[in-house]
Order: sequence, then C-alpha cells, then structure tokens
Amino acid sequence: MSSDVHKQEDSMSTPTLAPHQDASMGHQPAEGRVQAGLFDPRQLVRSLPDAFRKLDPRVMVKSPVMFVVWIGSVLTTAFSFQDPGDWFGWTISGWLWLTVLFANLAEAVAEGRGKAQADTLRKAKSDTVARRLLGDGSEERVPGTGLAIGDLVVCEAGDIIPGDGDVVEGVASVDESAITGESAPVIRESGGDRSAVTGGTKVLSDRIVVRITTRPGETFIDRMINLVEGAARQKTPNEIALNILLASLTIVFLLACATLPPFADHAGTHLTMVVLVALLVCLIPTTIGALLSAIGIAGMDRLVQRNVLAMSGRAVEAAGDVSTLLLDKTGTITLGNRQAAEFVPVRGTTQAEVADAAQLSSLADETPEGRSIVVLAKERYGLRERHQGELVGAEWVAFTAQTRMSGVDVDGRRVRKGATASVIAWVEERGGTVAEDADRIADRISAAGGTPLLVAVEDGDGARVLGVIHLKDVVKEGMRERFEELRRMGIRTVMITGDNPLTAKAIAEEAGVDDFLAEATPEDKMALIKREQAGGRLVAMTGDGTNDAPALAQADVGVAMNTGTSAAKEAGNMVDLDSNPTKLIEIVEIGKQLLITRGALTTFSIANDVAKYFAIIPALFAAVYPGLDKLNIMRLSSPDSAILSAVVFNALIIVALVPLSLKGVRYRPMSADRMLRRNLGIYGVGGLIAPFAGIKLIDLLVSLIPGIG
Repeated sequence: MSSDVHKQEDSMSTPTLAPHQDASMGHQPAEGRVQAGLFDPRQLVRSLPDAFRKLDPRVMVKSPVMFVVWIGSVLTTAFSFQDPGDWFGWTISGWLWLTVLFANLAEAVAEGRGKAQADTLRKAKSDTVARRLLGDGSEERVPGTGLAIGDLVVCEAGDIIPGDGDVVEGVASVDESAITGESAPVIRESGGDRSAVTGGTKVLSDRIVVRITTRPGETFIDRMINLVEGAARQKTPNEIALNILLASLTIVFLLACATLPPFADHAGTHLTMVVLVALLVCLIPTTIGALLSAIGIAGMDRLVQRNVLAMSGRAVEAAGDVSTLLLDKTGTITLGNRQAAEFVPVRGTTQAEVADAAQLSSLADETPEGRSIVVLAKERYGLRERHQGELVGAEWVAFTAQTRMSGVDVDGRRVRKGATASVIAWVEERGGTVAEDADRIADRISAAGGTPLLVAVEDGDGARVLGVIHLKDVVKEGMRERFEELRRMGIRTVMITGDNPLTAKAIAEEAGVDDFLAEATPEDKMALIKREQAGGRLVAMTGDGTNDAPALAQADVGVAMNTGTSAAKEAGNMVDLDSNPTKLIEIVEIGKQLLITRGALTTFSIANDVAKYFAIIPALFAAVYPGLDKLNIMRLSSPDSAILSAVVFNALIIVALVPLSLKGVRYRPMSADRMLRRNLGIYGVGGLIAPFAGIKLIDLLVSLIPGIG
C-alpha cells in the first residue's frame, strides 16, 4: 500500500507531544485492559428523586416494555382498591411499582453521573465581557453572549476566552483545565494545527486575537453539557433495533395473555386481572427493557471518564464494530521524538570527525533530535558539551522548515547537518563531492526504520559529506502485543506516516501492524478509507489538522484532537480532550465493551424469562391440567406463592444488575465466536440458574406469610 513516489523526509524533526500528553503507553496486561467502570452504591440513594420523577407517563412511554409494566401497575392498584382486603393484590401491585421504579433508578443513576460532570462544566462557563475589534482597529466591550460568528476578539493574560474560535494573530499560553482536567497549560498560536481555542478557558500569558466560530449557546462547553447530561443522546441503531424487538415480544405476550381468560374459564379456573398482569410482566423481557437505556448512557459515560467526548451514541456503537484502525505513526505507535543512535562515517573519515561536526552543527538546533545528537556526542564519543556563547565569532544557522538544515560558520569552516536532499544540494552548490557510500548508508538506515541525517563541512579542502547520523524512531512498549490482540478480534491495523516507504516498512514490521501507508497525503488517507468502506469495513482514525477534516468526516469513527483545529473537531464524531492519539485503540475497546455488555444482559434476560415460565405457568394451570405439574421443577409452595415469587424476583434482579449495566462487562480481546461461547456460558447458563435459585428462595420466605403459603 506504500506510495510509489519515493521522497526524502519533509523535515528532520517530527512534532513533539503536547505538554500534557502522555509520551508513553507503558506496558499493560494482555487481558482485561479496559476495566469495568466505577459504581458507587450511594448513587442509588441520590438518584431516587429522579427515579420517582420518571414515573410520569410522558417519560415512561419512551420505553415500550416498561410502559406496559407501568400500565399494569396502575391497573392492579385500581383493582386492589376495589378489594382493600386483598393482600395478594396489594403485594403484587407494590412489587410492580417497584419494578418500574427500579428501571427508572437504573437510568437515573446513569444520567446522574453525567449531571455531576455537567455541573463541573457549568462552573467553567461564565458570562464574560469580550473585547471585540472594530474595523478601525479600536475595541469595544460587549457581553460574550452578544458575539457573532466571524467577530474578532482580543484576549490577554488573565482574560477568559469568550467563545470558541481560532487564533488568527499571536501566540499565548492557555489554561484548559476546566475542559480537560489537566493543569498543565497549552500553547495556542495562529496558523497550523494548534490554533483552536475553547470558550471558558483562560489566557495565562501574552496576547492573541481570536475569530469566533460558533454562536452563543452552541459552544463546545454547551455541547459537552448537553451530551454528558444525556439531553442530546440519541439512541444507536442497535439500541433502536433491540427496542423494536422487545416491543414486538411485548405485543406477542400481551395478545397471548389477553386470550387466556376464555380458555381458563372453559377449563374451570378463573384468572383475575392481578394474576394476568403479573403473568404478563414476568413473560415480557422486563430485565433488559429496564436496563437498556442505562447501558447506552453508561457507555458514553465511560468515554467521558477517559476525557473523550462522543458527539452521539452512534459513534460509540460504531467504535465497537470497527474492523480497520488507521493510526498515525508519530505519537501513536512511536514515542514521537526520534533519538540519535549512532554516527556512521563515510569512506575516508572517522567517527570522531563526524561526532565533532554533528555536535557543532546541532548546537543551534533546539529540536529534541538536535539535543539528542549533542548528548550522544558527549556520552559515546567523550566530546565535551560546548555552548554557543563560547565560540567567539561564530555565525549560527538555526534549523528551519525551508532549509531543513542547521549548522555553524566558525574558524573558517562551515558545518551543516540536515535532511539528505538538503545537505547534498548544499554540498553540490559549493562544487563539492558526495561520497559514493553516503547514499548506501542512508538507505541502510532507512531500511532499518531509522531516519538518516547527513553531516557535511566546507573548509580549505572544499565541501564534502563527512558521514550520516542515525536517528531512531522508538516504538512504544507493548504496541506489538496490543496489535496482536486487535488482530485476534478481527481488527486490521494500518499505520499512516509521512516517512519514505523503506522507513515506514521497518517501523511497521517492528510494531506489528498489518499494513502501512507511506508518504501519506490527505488525498491518500481519504482514498484508503473509501477502499476499506467499500469492502464492508468500518474505519476509525484520529486527526488534528484542517487537512485531516475530510478523512475524519469520511471515517465511521473520527477522533479529533482537542488541540487541533476547529475544522477537525467539527468533522470528527469524537473529541479527545487529552489530545492523545493512542487513545483511539482504547475507544474501540470501550465501544466493544458497550456491545458486549448489551449482548450479555440481553442473553441473561432471555434466559431469566425461561425460568419464570417454569414458575408461573404450572402454578396457573396445574390444577386444571395435572400433567403441567411436571414442569413445577422448583416445587413451589402454591400458585399465589409462585406468582408472587416470580414478580419479586423480576423486580430485584433489575437492582442486582444495575452495577453491571453501569460498570460494563469486563472486556477481554478474543474472537467473535469465543466471545459468543463465553457469553452463552456465563450469562446464558447463569441466567437460567439464578432465577431458579432466586425464585425458590423467595418462595420459601413467601410461604411463611399467612394466607399466601
């Protein structure tokens, strides 16, 4: 997949990580990397008022299954009022109301965690006074809510940025802790991929001019508040499909229960409305119906806990179905700061000469690579570390993106170090020669995954290349193991890099990715995404620049860095507030955990219902059809006890599963068939065993109640 056009490095330095960004993944265990989320039992108590408020039928109707249970609760309560002495009816009514309340509680707890995060964000959002620039260069003070798209505002040290925008002039240090939770300031400057600023953040130094890009009420903080509160949460396609299935099953069982009374009367038994409602509630899939919304909200919340903002539940779900990951090499697969590994002399020179020239030419190079060259010359070759100030009369040549070289003119010598093409051109312009083995050494370093920099000198003997510096791009620890896990899950990984194909191939082999795209341009990324999608695959990628926006918009999961441009953040459907591109892998794992949790609890719910059939159906009809007593394998005490035990268990199991629905099933990398077998074994078999044991235990307790046992 590598490009056919070979070219030299565009620069001899790669971007460094943001100050607050973790430079290393560190080694993590192969299994269970995405741990279960947090759950505080006190959240149940704090969320009770919200659970009661959700009893409003206008809210309940949004969940078809639980709305049927709510209607059943109303009916059984009304019939119980007609016979105040019917303790069985009152007990059934009470537990049906508890079933509805517990379902609301699950959703309220999930939403409550988001509301707490929203309250924190609201503290960062304040009504600020903006200094708007006028056409004549003067300023006017206006409320931040009065700004329009395109307005220019001035922000200096101590000012709160009044709205989302892009820096069009100046550079400043900005405190974004209100958004990211990270205290380290970040640099925002005009041009490039670090120009976007967020309303509510604070300028710590210098002066910038910001062009407003959003309307009041539509800022990034506003969107974050709406999303973490659940106000803007849309149900995902899978969630909608499951809701339709649950509603269909509910209608089927509703019709079945509605047709039972005539048959029961014909058989000589009478089914009261309370019994029919209890039967219906135990037959329909109440467990998953009660927890479905909480599972979806909790999935988004797990991303928020990791400082990732998903613009929709659809994006989280898509992350779980991703089959191709596009990963930038620098900062994601590698540490990002290439380090000098060795000095290789060409024929006719020595390592000492190359080390001396490399150190001299790097004194004016403030990039991490330049610093590493100075350190290597000192530590490996014993050269004393020199400083610019001690070289009297020296003229320093700083590295620039245009020249792609740095160096010094001192004592009648000109020393240069830089990208291969740039140094060769510099030597040839001065009539010098390039050693025959220079290209061969550079190719060997590239083939090994390194970056070659040439060192040259011009003195009384003319201009010539002395040797090659080997810069090594360090692959992060544990990446090969992590890619192997993704491969076991059926996910294909593609490394994206601007390196030449030789370097890219070596890094790809060391890291263990499945494929790579070398010398990548925005058009190349877009074409790659479209090819993958045409093959039926879902694609995830990260980006931070305006040139990444088209690819982010095309990808099924586009994760924009918070440090990136407004265009990138608008194009993606997720924003990583920490701007850590490595987090894309974790996002995919969280998405899979959401799908696994939903599937596991659905399996458990269906298995639960099977056990409840064995409890209620024999209890209702065994007296008329004695052969059905063989199905009463739990040997429940009486029909009333069996019905009540099933209803009580039906309510209690919802509360018992609330922590699991919020924390999520522990994620383990494995193939789909292994995952299916595991879920069926744990949640299918477990879902059958738990209700048999639970209903029997409740029956033993219920049978002690006079009039029921």
